[in-house]
Amino acid sequence: MMFTHKRADFGEGFVFGAATAAYQIEGGHTEGRGSSIWDTFAGTPGNVHNGDNGKYACDHYNRWSEDLDLLSDGGFDAYRFSFAWPRILPEGIGQVNQRGLDFYDRLIDGMLERGLSPFATLYHWDLPSALQDKGGWLNRDIAGWFADYAVLVTRRFGDRLASTATINEPWCVAFLSHMLGIHAPGYRDVRAAARASHHVLYAHGTAIEAMRAVGGKNLGIVLNFEVAQGATNKAEDMAAARLWDGIFNRWYLDGVFRGKYPSDVLAHFMPHMPDGFADDMARVSTPIDWLGVNYYTRGLYEHDPDRAVFPLRKVDGPLEKTDIGWEIFPQGLEDILTRISADYTSIPIYVTENGMAEVEGVDDPRRVAYYDSHLAAVLAAKRRGADVRGYFGWSLLDNFEWAEGYNKRFGLVHVDYRTQKRTPKSSYRAFQDLLTGANRKVA
Repeated sequence: MMFTHKRADFGEGFVFGAATAAYQIEGGHTEGRGSSIWDTFAGTPGNVHNGDNGKYACDHYNRWSEDLDLLSDGGFDAYRFSFAWPRILPEGIGQVNQRGLDFYDRLIDGMLERGLSPFATLYHWDLPSALQDKGGWLNRDIAGWFADYAVLVTRRFGDRLASTATINEPWCVAFLSHMLGIHAPGYRDVRAAARASHHVLYAHGTAIEAMRAVGGKNLGIVLNFEVAQGATNKAEDMAAARLWDGIFNRWYLDGVFRGKYPSDVLAHFMPHMPDGFADDMARVSTPIDWLGVNYYTRGLYEHDPDRAVFPLRKVDGPLEKTDIGWEIFPQGLEDILTRISADYTSIPIYVTENGMAEVEGVDDPRRVAYYDSHLAAVLAAKRRGADVRGYFGWSLLDNFEWAEGYNKRFGLVHVDYRTQKRTPKSSYRAFQDLLTGANRKVA
């Protein structure tokens, strides 16, 4: 089963890549790497499925060359990866771990040797534990800590990077992790959520300014999006969906591109916001060069009067679902891309994550169909005027899927976690056919 599209459909210069994140694949908790909040969160019983953790993950720390070969053999143009902050700065600040820098030198040089463009992310959720001890995202000082780390990375690697994103999915960093408690550090506290929701964007803007000051180029941020719809056409359910759109989408879009937060969400957060946050908004909205869009699904919402803060709840939808339970809704990707382009910005957009969890196996026709329909959505958005410059599938490898542990598989390549054997799936072959015309079948 192959895709129905041709590479030429996307236009000259369109970038195809695959994406990963350090904690989910690297392992290699050795050679000076410090502890992260995901080490301690996963080490706490009940937080992660089956008590899984990222200590070994896909052993990418040692098998990176094999993994880059998979990208090259698949015909991909680019690799979206993240630096592990605690591998470079074990305490988050201060002493640098030279062996960590050396690892990323090898990785980046390996990409360039294979003709792969390095698309880097500075922060994909693995905050050094030592900074969590200082308050983490609840401490305004994190903007300075993060900017110093960003400058270190830019000075060491910036001339070899095609692009640099500050933060991956700030909604997850702030709300999922500090209000819902599902991700590290596992807070369920509206005050914590309000402060983290601001500090994550304040740190982003501070880092952009700092990187530019030392010559950083092609800088952006990666936001995740969900299409929020009312469970019914009742006014109260439509209002619930609108509020969730504010929590998930508009808080970050309005902050980054308009220099203000949406009033409906701020009405709930205001008693808990940091003093003087409004004075930070010029820095929050520091201009960026491109925007990353992560998209997976939609959500249906209804009013829930029993919840005093954010009176809404998600309800189960009727569409076909992935193995993680997310509805398959490719129209949402077209809608998000065109909405951003029409309402917020004309800067280039990259789809930096899109993919689906599927049951274990190498033959994954549903995933092929998922990618095919979402690639069609990208083309439709481009026809409607969205300046989409690239698309990254999530993920190159089956990996540690955060609170789901190793129970959910998003990879284009199957990983046997006992042997670390990599086996390309049908979906990998579909991309290989699209990008190289190889038209090979799964071995």
